[in-house]
Amino acid sequence: MTAVTPSRSLSNGLFAGRPMAAGPELIGEHTARLGPLPGPEATRDLIPALELSGLLGRGGAGFPVGRKWRSIAERSDGRAVVLANGAEGEPLSAKDRAVMTLRPHAVLDGVLLAARVVGADEAILYIGAEHRAARRSLATALAERPLPLTVRIVDAPDRYVAGEESAAVHFVNDGDARPTNVPPRPYERGVGGRPTLVQNVESLAYAGLIARRGSDWFRAASQAGPAGLGMVTLAGVAHPGAREIEMGAPLGEIVGPSGARQETTQAVLIGGYFGRWATAAEAWDLALDPAAMRRAGLAFGCGVVSVLGTDECGLEMTGRILGYLAEQSAAQCGPCVFGLRAIADAAGRLAGRSGTPDDLARIERWGGQLAGRGACRHPDGAAGLLQSSFKIFGEEWQRHARSRTCSFAGQPARAA
Repeated sequence: MTAVTPSRSLSNGLFAGRPMAAGPELIGEHTARLGPLPGPEATRDLIPALELSGLLGRGGAGFPVGRKWRSIAERSDGRAVVLANGAEGEPLSAKDRAVMTLRPHAVLDGVLLAARVVGADEAILYIGAEHRAARRSLATALAERPLPLTVRIVDAPDRYVAGEESAAVHFVNDGDARPTNVPPRPYERGVGGRPTLVQNVESLAYAGLIARRGSDWFRAASQAGPAGLGMVTLAGVAHPGAREIEMGAPLGEIVGPSGARQETTQAVLIGGYFGRWATAAEAWDLALDPAAMRRAGLAFGCGVVSVLGTDECGLEMTGRILGYLAEQSAAQCGPCVFGLRAIADAAGRLAGRSGTPDDLARIERWGGQLAGRGACRHPDGAAGLLQSSFKIFGEEWQRHARSRTCSFAGQPARAA
């Protein structure tokens, strides 16, 4: 997923001004559009503003940004590190690349503000190695506008787990992009043993807008709730790519302009590969607001919304994702190396119509046992996706297992 094709540009958002198709916003345009960044004297007011704004981390975990900055500032003693996380290893996501490539100075605003607030003298731009346009754009922006602290660009490995915050710190320190599962956490002792703020690039960009416009502006920018503005990536639609949205907008309102219709949608995967399936009926009026989604048993996650048509097999997509997650595991504990691999293999056989009822019984049992047993959250995400597929595609799982046929393909069953 590399396309970045916008819907309407929100008049007060990150993507107001220069159209996405026109390329990166340069420093002159950025400053003319948004005005100067508040100076160091405003630093003490920013953490309360972020806390009041309700801005949540947009890397997937959804942790409150203001609280995270405060936890670093209380430990920093002027020697913290800011790590701007643009690894974006989620295959369906393109929104972080859109922010880094097209609004690089918004990311640098957030980096500079974060460094002032938490007391950092070093910043790291941690960018997915495959995201070459994003890297060029941020490097050019740094040349246009050097920051008054040490800044270096680190290429994040092309691995799903490389963007997890402890994996990012582990890679910067030791060249090993695997999550660490024991304290201290990065906010206590991260890069070089110093307190480290690991913050998603989208979150940093919105922090810069909140610094200029205030918490009330951000809360009022959403359609419902205090969630403000946000980025999503649409997949499985006629016009896929990154979009900036008013949080709280109904999902149907977001995907409709990109070519999706409820009557031709079977299900929607929300939150990416660690996300959950929902039927079109329950998803269409769902507010894309983290609190509302939690109440519905879903999660905003990394902002991916992938539409599955009525002529597509949800088991095939689920099986492909599980196979990918098994390949992309950190390979440092049994639940991933053996449990997730076994689940992915059995799910793949069932999706391909070469499995058996025993395969289905096993993955139902194993899926319930996997969560919470890994060295990191990787197997938990896979287990959650699998469990949601049982809920949404339960009859199809049974059909594939018992008769080796698929409702969405007229082909004969494959040999075992």
